[in-house]
Amino acid sequence: MMGFIWFWLVAVMFVGYVVLDGFDLGVGVLHLFLVRTETERRATLASIGPVWDGNEVWLLAGGGTLYFAFPLLYASAFSGFYLPLMIVLWLLILRGVSIELRNHIEVGVWRALLDGLFGLSSALLTIFFGAALANVLRGVPLQADGYFFLPLWTNWQPGPHPGILDWYTVIGGLLALVALTLHGALWLTIKTSGYLAQRARHIVTPLWLVLVALTLISLATTIIVRPASLNNYFNYPATFIVPIGVVASLGGIWIFNRKVQPVKAFLSSCLYLFFMLAGACWGLYPTLMPATTGADHDITITRAISGPHTLAVGLVWWSLGMVLAIGYVVFVYNKFRGKVDPYAGGH
Repeated sequence: MMGFIWFWLVAVMFVGYVVLDGFDLGVGVLHLFLVRTETERRATLASIGPVWDGNEVWLLAGGGTLYFAFPLLYASAFSGFYLPLMIVLWLLILRGVSIELRNHIEVGVWRALLDGLFGLSSALLTIFFGAALANVLRGVPLQADGYFFLPLWTNWQPGPHPGILDWYTVIGGLLALVALTLHGALWLTIKTSGYLAQRARHIVTPLWLVLVALTLISLATTIIVRPASLNNYFNYPATFIVPIGVVASLGGIWIFNRKVQPVKAFLSSCLYLFFMLAGACWGLYPTLMPATTGADHDITITRAISGPHTLAVGLVWWSLGMVLAIGYVVFVYNKFRGKVDPYAGGH
């Protein structure tokens, strides 16, 4: 029972990160091509300014929870994915620096450089996060001791000895890029006004069409690459509510965006991300990281979980921490509700 609980607690942490930090990553991608004036650039940054760094705390909390509950998985993943993790770390640093420093010097070249870094680092982060999830779903070449090594790419084929990048993980990266860019566009329709909000709403439709296509492709290729991901669904037919939720949330995005109901459209996007990630987790359970070298090398909950006393005590502290974190999120988003003012002071 503790394994089941902690599996989903870790999943909730990472789903929370994707839903919350996903829209400001999407805003960063849109910063590359949607905004046209300095006023609009200020508006996009102001729309995420009060919350972007708080949203990233969920990534740290998810990593800490993973380390606490499943130390073997943490050790294995952070050693085998060392290269992409270092790339992600540098992208997070560049993104934070670009947000914080762009308004400190009134020089056009300085701002253009930092705007480019903000957009490029945001886009690459979405791609790397999507590819990382695809790597987990596909499996990695785990050895008997639980460790593995992945080059950046090999022959671009998912097989016994894959690379970080192959055709399947590229699909995962593209899906994440489009889904989070759409998520960011819907956020801008809520937080901004004028021509910027109109362009954000209009770009939702082409992004939605691409997202539907990539969703279908990713689901089909996941079944091809990892047929066992359907086992839990057939064993527990009620859980087919998850793919139904994916379809319903996609429909909600389309309908509410056309009706100019931005909050409902954004919440539909949140549900889409939730159902997609929850469905991926359910397809893995009770495996935490599948091995391409044989099922006997899989890292499972039973193999990776901490001791029962540790988990029982940790559940109490985790609950207290979540109460504080959720309270903070509610306070901040309530405090900064409404449209942004690009002419307001500060950065």
